[in-house]
Amino acid sequence: MIRVLLAEDQAMVREALAALLGLEGDIEVVAQVARGDEVVAAAVEHEVDVALLDIEMPGMTGIEAAALLRGSRPATRIVVLTTFGRPGYLRRAMESGADAFLVKDAPAAQLADAVRRVLRGERVIDPILAAAALAEGANPLTARERDVLEAAADGSVNADVAARLHLSEGTVRNYLSMAIQKTGARNRAEAVRIAREKGWL
Repeated sequence: MIRVLLAEDQAMVREALAALLGLEGDIEVVAQVARGDEVVAAAVEHEVDVALLDIEMPGMTGIEAAALLRGSRPATRIVVLTTFGRPGYLRRAMESGADAFLVKDAPAAQLADAVRRVLRGERVIDPILAAAALAEGANPLTARERDVLEAAADGSVNADVAARLHLSEGTVRNYLSMAIQKTGARNRAEAVRIAREKGWL
């Protein structure tokens, strides 16, 4: 049996996925969590073969959880599921160690097939997203620019962002200026919106 962990914060979606996978004769959902920061502990405790991770969860994103899981339990295969087909998410998921990237509205049979394929060592990527990611190119924002833009997303002033990230106000201003320039935005709010739409944040 293929032992599967489901990480999804929406109970109805999680239970539907568990029920669908439960219909497969060779797949057993042995653990379910609703938060990204519960993924690693559950995967270790239940010795899962494959972890299905939603991207947007409380506590930690599925992409962050994938990176931690890859480091602590390398044998576990990782399938990232998303409602949002954003090319930047695909690139970040692959960089974090994901073995597969699928959109949630894919047929159930495709998900079960992806679980089996990643266990055989294959990579499974939604073809439409893969094409979009190639067309989009790499994320132009550096890690620090992403941090600063994320910290400023709630409308915080530069002084607050600087204090939170232990940077000078001038450095924060420079990072925000670069992020605005690279996203082609007119201001920081628009830069945040563009970066989120593209999956860069």
